[in-house]
Amino acid sequence: MTFNYDIIVIGAGHAGCEAAAAAANLGSKTCLITMDMNKIAQMSCNPAVGGIAKGQIAREVDALGGYMGLVTDATAIQFRILNRSKGPAMWSPRAQCDRNKYIWTWREILENIPNLHIWQDTVKELLIENGEIRGLKTLWDVTFRAKCVILTAGTFLNGLMHVGRTKLPGGRMAEPASFFLTESIVSHGIECGRMKTGTPVRIDGRSVHFEEMEVQDGEADFHQFSFMDTPARKLKQLPCWTCFTNDNVHEVLRRGLPESPLFNGQIQSIGPRYCPSIETKIVTFPDKTQHQLFLEPEGETTRELYLNGFSSSLPLQIQIDALKQIPAFRDLVIYRPGYAIEYDYFDPTQLKHTLETKKIKNLFFAGQVNGTTGYEEAAGQGIIAGINAHINAHGGEPFTLARDEAYIGVLIDDLVTKGVDEPYRMFTSRAEYRILLRMDDADMRLTEKSWNIGLAQRDRYDLLTKKRESIERIVAFTRTYSIKPALINDTLEQLGTTPLRHGCKLVDLINRPQITLQNMAEHIPAFRSELDKLTERREEIIEAAEILIKYEGYIGRERIIADKLARLESIKIKGKFDYNSLQSLSTEARQKLTKIDPETIAQAGRIPGVSPSDINVLLVLSGR
Repeated sequence: MTFNYDIIVIGAGHAGCEAAAAAANLGSKTCLITMDMNKIAQMSCNPAVGGIAKGQIAREVDALGGYMGLVTDATAIQFRILNRSKGPAMWSPRAQCDRNKYIWTWREILENIPNLHIWQDTVKELLIENGEIRGLKTLWDVTFRAKCVILTAGTFLNGLMHVGRTKLPGGRMAEPASFFLTESIVSHGIECGRMKTGTPVRIDGRSVHFEEMEVQDGEADFHQFSFMDTPARKLKQLPCWTCFTNDNVHEVLRRGLPESPLFNGQIQSIGPRYCPSIETKIVTFPDKTQHQLFLEPEGETTRELYLNGFSSSLPLQIQIDALKQIPAFRDLVIYRPGYAIEYDYFDPTQLKHTLETKKIKNLFFAGQVNGTTGYEEAAGQGIIAGINAHINAHGGEPFTLARDEAYIGVLIDDLVTKGVDEPYRMFTSRAEYRILLRMDDADMRLTEKSWNIGLAQRDRYDLLTKKRESIERIVAFTRTYSIKPALINDTLEQLGTTPLRHGCKLVDLINRPQITLQNMAEHIPAFRSELDKLTERREEIIEAAEILIKYEGYIGRERIIADKLARLESIKIKGKFDYNSLQSLSTEARQKLTKIDPETIAQAGRIPGVSPSDINVLLVLSGR
């Protein structure tokens, strides 16, 4: 049997769901193929979305018209803003979600998107003719024909799980691995490698002594993930808890190291530097007497708990014995052990910025198959791949995001330019323009772009327009309203800031650390009247306006720098040079430039091993 589609998405994880939804919403006839329809958008590790820089990516996906933010808000059981003690460029939303409700909310969305079908099966082979994708075949011997295919197979490609010396094939616990597909792809000249990740033990909450732990409550203010005007936190809000390992825990773990797949040679692949296993922590930091652990709920009603910070592939008995040395877990009962998983990935330098492969036309890769880790990084890649697959199928200009436009742009540029030598995780430090890439303004940066290509819908665009107009009106008021010392000095003294000697514009007061739009509105009737015009999303708009006022100088300086460097982004060099013949370049630069074949001078400058002197050579040869 043969089915025909515009676009086929392989894998229904976070990348696959966003890719399929984007392509279908843009008008492509799309099929999402998954091994298990009951595990759509499964949270393989912690059932949480967001975190430092990851939260910004999730908001960017929402701003583009994706669904991660909406699903997170609908299924959140705890919400917090991280890094509140720092500036707004560092603020990052994070939500603990109900794992099962997250799956079923996503499935309900997908099943009701026009143009989108779901097929439960396993893909075994890609159909490629003359260097171009034509479709695929499944284990059920069904043939799918398509103009474009997006691969988002996560950890399932030749997945192998480890607990001590026990090895089992699988893409996740109790789920089969996908065989044959990697070999089909590699046979067409695409290079692959192996990576590994891990997940912690799952604990029965009835066995935990919570009185021995510190409670970590969530927040209940106006913040949420989606920019849509939808109610958030519909579910019961639950606490998390924290505790620490100790010397006794570490001693038990050390006894198990000879049986650890990470240290006995059983696992040879690359693991994540920034989310290490507990056994890696005690080896890397032998002088540390404790490591913090976070006990987090898996759902609104389940007793299952996730032990963040205790990822492990040690033998089952060692995991249990070690945890029982912690007072809160002295009577520990678990649902299943932590485990490591090895899987295939493909070198992302083999991709264009659209996430289309360079060697096979109309074949796209997104998510962990590109060497990344994290639901948010996967979702960001998925929506870009879905958009560009639709464009390839129906015509139009490629849709890409620059490094000063989105964390998604930073992520993809890092992948295709630098490649990966470990699972890639986004941090704010990876973005050189992070004051421009704040969580509060993702919609201001991206929604109009999405609207212009037809993905963001009218209701989303109208909300953006109203928000922008409201912010501009508030900022303009503060710039034009003059305030006299007699009106405000008593309030300034109460707030612990210097009284005025003469009148000034309201904007000058708001730049003081002690001053906010809200506390000024309480004492300036005209300003209070201005803020009272906000009938929708009041707190969100006030926060965004205040950030623009207080950080105007920083934002302006960073924009100037970004605009200057944009000149190099405009100098196209792809296909212009035979780098191997340019003896004025260093040997390493010739090798790296040949491999990457960068689109622009700016991208060439971000390739490791390409020096400023090499860039000067390229500028001269480009006539600049």
